[in-house]
Amino acid sequence: MPQTAAILRTGRKFDQVLRGAREVFMADGFEGASVDDIARAAGVSKATLYSYFPDKRLLFMEVAQTECKLMAEKVISMIDDSKPAREVLTITATQLTAFLVSDFAQQVFRICVAERDRFPELGMAFYKSGPQNGKRHMVEYLEKAVQRGELAIEDVQIAAEQFSELCKVRVWTKAALGIQTVFRQSEIDEIALQAVDMFMARYGV
Repeated sequence: MPQTAAILRTGRKFDQVLRGAREVFMADGFEGASVDDIARAAGVSKATLYSYFPDKRLLFMEVAQTECKLMAEKVISMIDDSKPAREVLTITATQLTAFLVSDFAQQVFRICVAERDRFPELGMAFYKSGPQNGKRHMVEYLEKAVQRGELAIEDVQIAAEQFSELCKVRVWTKAALGIQTVFRQSEIDEIALQAVDMFMARYGV
């Protein structure tokens, strides 16, 4: 990111820009989102918007990275390492499944796929802040659980990815293809519980 954006990444107007950009990107997609609409939604001038983000791609990446970071922080704040592994994994699976089928995650995924050839950096930014960052946190937790003797895992890298894939079963493909756009909490809970049951059947001690 250019040095200008890095210097100005705090403050009320910066937060306004992110909120406005999130709103417009979610409604109009990346291609359809205009700088005028984003500035209007953010309640700032175009000059102010450009002082933070001279390129729309940088703004989209910042929105995606910020949202993923907030999601990760929320999950981490709910995790108590002193709790049994099944309880920790159930909390994580429930939050992850809900995020994967959320309007935000689905819209960002569609934008990254649609713009893959022209702007591959969009997908890379989302991957690093979303799946890759989530995997890193999961690996850290699994290593601790293995050290405590709660789980028996030889390859925690693979296990972390297996866990996230289990949280996608049934619901993610439907969401990605637009077959189903609203998911009840009971559906999310069921997928999460099934994911944890399967994971513990393989790695539980």
